[in-house]
Amino acid sequence: MKPSVSFFALLLAFILMIGCSSDDDNEIVLTPVQSKTASNIPAPLIGGQGEPETGPFTKFSFATGTVTDSDTAWDIAFRGTTIAVNGGTVTGTDDEPVRNGNAGASVETGTFASITSADGISFDTDADTAFAIPTGSDNGWYNYNFMTNVVSPIPGRVLVIRTYDGKYAKVEILSYYRDAPATPDPDVDEYRVYTFNYVYNPNAGETSLE
Repeated sequence: MKPSVSFFALLLAFILMIGCSSDDDNEIVLTPVQSKTASNIPAPLIGGQGEPETGPFTKFSFATGTVTDSDTAWDIAFRGTTIAVNGGTVTGTDDEPVRNGNAGASVETGTFASITSADGISFDTDADTAFAIPTGSDNGWYNYNFMTNVVSPIPGRVLVIRTYDGKYAKVEILSYYRDAPATPDPDVDEYRVYTFNYVYNPNAGETSLE
């Protein structure tokens, strides 16, 4: 007896269902890009002003959006005005963390909104005697006013970061003082405390930063 037409229709529907299910299983679902503000990240420093600078760096993870004690899963680290990345080698600075990731950094010029991708950017890593993010007033992310003793982020400086595991982020530092006062008073406001905006793309191989 020949199979009925309804049998072939059911068979075709089953094949199409399997095919669609397979396509759905192979579909790549991207995690949304994260846009956040990190507030009051401490960057304590012992010494300075002619004395040897010591003390541990505060390590930060873009994936978790928090300070971390991990020896491996960190992206950038803060001590005073210095920012280290988890890539390259140690610089020879006292108490700096060991580099064991693939992080890098580039100081870009433009508004935070105008830096929309890490594509085509060349990243530096920390190296002997040099940080990927340059240190010193006017060299990297900040200016130091000797008249007022105020550290201020340089407008139009955006840090683009390759994370320790090869993803991408951008950072706009807003303040070096606790609670980000509009007009910092170094005699009153606690300093060596970062507030910054950041955008983090958690998707491997994706360079979009918007």
